[in-house]
Amino acid sequence: MQNTHIKSQIRNLHEALVDIATLMNQPQRDEALTRQAGISLDRALFPLLVGIERRGPIGVVELADGVGRDYTTVSRQVSKLESLGLVERRQSPTDRRVNKAVVTAKGKEMTDKIDAARERIAMAAFANWEPGEVDELVRLMRKFADAMTHSMDEAGEA
Repeated sequence: MQNTHIKSQIRNLHEALVDIATLMNQPQRDEALTRQAGISLDRALFPLLVGIERRGPIGVVELADGVGRDYTTVSRQVSKLESLGLVERRQSPTDRRVNKAVVTAKGKEMTDKIDAARERIAMAAFANWEPGEVDELVRLMRKFADAMTHSMDEAGEA
């Protein structure tokens, strides 16, 4: 019985995720966020800086996979972030052939401003939500993300 209900909701879930991904990938959303944060950063560099801050130290290949861009393009963009003093590359302690990008203090300062702007925007979106609803959403989103990661890992091994 439960499987039938889940199957009937998968399309609705997918549509909601597509809507969220579409919103999150709109360049004007990034521009509004950087404007609200009071920073100036090329919109192509914005998701990379945030990704490096959240997931770093991170290799360029892994970063490129995470943002769905070509490795060579991301490598050039990371070099640009490096020239701006927002990230630096460090040699991986486990594989000397691999350099990993890490956010600098200046880059962290910028992502902190982005986080504060994101928080203000989210607070407006959640203005009419009960605190328990937000808690449940966060709990279930984390559970879903972890389950999808596990499912994809298992599918890759098969």
